[in-house]
Amino acid sequence: MSTLFVVATPIGNLEDMTYRAVRVLREVDWIACEDTRESRKLLDHFEIKTPLVSYHDFNELERAKELADRLKAGESGALVSDAGMPLVSDPGYRLVRAAIEAGIDVRPIPGASATVTALAASGLPTDSFQFLGFLPAKSGQRANLLETLKGEKATLIFYEAPHRILDALADIERVMGPRPVVVAREMTKIHEEFLRGTAGQIWDQLRSRDSIRGEITLLVGKSNRPAQPTEPMETAMANQIGSGLSRMDAMKAIARERGISKREVYKHLAVRPVTRTK
Repeated sequence: MSTLFVVATPIGNLEDMTYRAVRVLREVDWIACEDTRESRKLLDHFEIKTPLVSYHDFNELERAKELADRLKAGESGALVSDAGMPLVSDPGYRLVRAAIEAGIDVRPIPGASATVTALAASGLPTDSFQFLGFLPAKSGQRANLLETLKGEKATLIFYEAPHRILDALADIERVMGPRPVVVAREMTKIHEEFLRGTAGQIWDQLRSRDSIRGEITLLVGKSNRPAQPTEPMETAMANQIGSGLSRMDAMKAIARERGISKREVYKHLAVRPVTRTK
């Protein structure tokens, strides 16, 4: 019976490859992969001779139909990504969907996943979490997304490129305020590390380095905002200014008290003039 196997591969350490994954990759007729050069390294290590077929973002539409036809003709195949579980921020949806619509059996072969691996070692709450793929590359779009997520009561998990991690951390601190953040870098590899603290604290650590390299999973802890004070923000601002603080220091004080960012205070008060109390 034809079967499409969705096979997880190691995210770094080759010892994380499962016995079942090796057996399946040896037995199928073909293996669809993102980068044949990367997958060939893995197959050579485990002495797997199965033919490789390139399957990536740029040929997914036509290749999905081609491979689905081969499955319908009686072949069995496997889908792998360069690392981790296929389809998680990787191509593969169209092939899986085409196989299901053709009545082909689709079987997952579980294994390593950067998302769950990072969450397990993060020290952040695991009762509720959201995986959101890569953050937008542009600061404005990234800030807009973070704005919509800042009230979430779940641990947020993103993938991020090393050349954008400092900008991402800066936007998290600016938009979401101080909250627990974890940067998991090069997991299961020789230089594996977990950086924990606020976004600003981790930004300081990474900024001092000559370079930032490796695969990064970024986790943001759920919001722990205290109960909001009952007095209007305008009143609180007037009281702070009345006590002798500058407008900037008053906004900082209100942001700390309410567990929000100074940017939120500014936005709220920008169209509401605040007068000094007498």
